[in-house]
Amino acid sequence: NYNSITIMEETKSDFANHIGGMRVKRIDEDNYEFFAEVKEINLNTGKIAHGGFICSIADTGMGNAAHQKAGDKRCVTISLDIKFISAAKIGQKLIGKVKIQKKTNTLVFVSCEISNSENIVANVSGVWKILK
Repeated sequence: NYNSITIMEETKSDFANHIGGMRVKRIDEDNYEFFAEVKEINLNTGKIAHGGFICSIADTGMGNAAHQKAGDKRCVTISLDIKFISAAKIGQKLIGKVKIQKKTNTLVFVSCEISNSENIVANVSGVWKILK
């Protein structure tokens, strides 16, 4: 439901707009969802969503969750591990289910599952450094 979505800072960036736009929603303190649609500009030469697009939406959505968990402190990605499981095609709406696994004084550990209406597209995990 796009009407009840909180738009977080990074999703308003020129980069997020350049890759087609996305929305992030806070479910609770440790769970978030993000939404993106596969557009023509996101396709590779095989006419499926480019892996770089999938990485970018994961990094942006998970980074927003880390930022929120860190009390609105700026966070930077220090590690992102992605497993591509199935293809996403033009027009498909993707949803990323993000979970904060752990937060320390300096790091936030995050996982994410990205899916379309039919399949899991990617599983992602990452670590964000909380900047002072």
